[in-house]
Amino acid sequence: MEGEPIDNGAVAIVGNQISAVSSFDEVRASHGGEVLDLGEQILLPGLINAHCHLDYTCLRGTIAPQASFTGWIRAINSIKAGLTEEDYLSSIAAGFAEAEKFGTTTLVNLEAFPQLLMRMKRPSLRTWWCAEMIDIRTPISARELWHQLHLWFETHPEWLGGFGLAPHALYTASAQLFSDAAQLSQKNSTLLTTHLAESREEARMFRGAAGPLFDFLQRIGRPMEDCGNETPLSFLLRNQAVGKDWIIAHLNELAESDFALLSNAARFQIVHCPRSHSFFNHAPFAFQKLRGLGFNVCLGTDSLASNSSLSLFSEMRELRRKEPSIAARDLVAMVTSGAADAISQSHSLGKIRAGFQADLIAFPYGGSLANAFDSIVAFDQEIRWMMVNGEVLTNSLSR
Repeated sequence: MEGEPIDNGAVAIVGNQISAVSSFDEVRASHGGEVLDLGEQILLPGLINAHCHLDYTCLRGTIAPQASFTGWIRAINSIKAGLTEEDYLSSIAAGFAEAEKFGTTTLVNLEAFPQLLMRMKRPSLRTWWCAEMIDIRTPISARELWHQLHLWFETHPEWLGGFGLAPHALYTASAQLFSDAAQLSQKNSTLLTTHLAESREEARMFRGAAGPLFDFLQRIGRPMEDCGNETPLSFLLRNQAVGKDWIIAHLNELAESDFALLSNAARFQIVHCPRSHSFFNHAPFAFQKLRGLGFNVCLGTDSLASNSSLSLFSEMRELRRKEPSIAARDLVAMVTSGAADAISQSHSLGKIRAGFQADLIAFPYGGSLANAFDSIVAFDQEIRWMMVNGEVLTNSLSR
């Protein structure tokens, strides 16, 4: 993703970093050490999943598409009521194993139970753990949570990645919680992400103070005085200092008035989850309009409560199915260099470049360089070779 594909290319790795990238002969002439010949493979940066919920890997196939988004919320809440911490730990471990199988080396995981980190072994994949915060019924201190996570990662430097804050959504997190999280994020350069304008029912709740989501939240005690006047996007932009460091997932349901607001807004980061979008039958995602306004759109898998796998290759194909004019190279950028930009890691991830982290994947390929990007998007098998932080995690190549 740094330049054009290199035929018979080679990458020199020193420790956990890339030190050189060029043709094999040029790299070999200037670098000693062990040579690992992968054979006829495409070598590319490890993929970056910018929005997932590993907690719910165990829910694959348990919830059928519902007549309403609120029905899905009720269904997942009902199942979650019977899950234990052990269930979630197993689910997260299974999620990591599946992400690795599909070539993902970095994840932004929205973690509903941050206390589980203290019971885990160090994950082998690079992960930003964004504490998901909901304060409808129970007050929560973003500051205390930030300090707890900061202490954990400060005392566990071997963990790859870091942490962030994730006020869940406008309908589940108070304006004060959003503000507190945003201030902490800006002051400490901490990742900040949220869900916004995900469903028709969310849009109806904020614009018309009506609908299944409005009724459901009113019954469980959420104050509803903020509903009835504007779109979710308008509400967020009016009440929060949204900037380029915000990662906003979904934006599925936008009104025409929202695009006028976006044309003058700071260019925050957007994560689209194509297969989850299809599962819920949301309105068509405004990909071309958002890209035309200069927004960086990258991809995520969302959770397996609304998806069938954690494959970013499948997400690329689903987006191309709906937007056939997207170039394959642009799709690959959405899960590599563009995703690295979204998580403020453009200096170290998402490209095969000297000085970047040695996060690489490979799969068999015998075609021409001209078709390389199309072949990446079309790849639908398991990754046979993976390196993360200079360490080979997967190697099932038969030579």
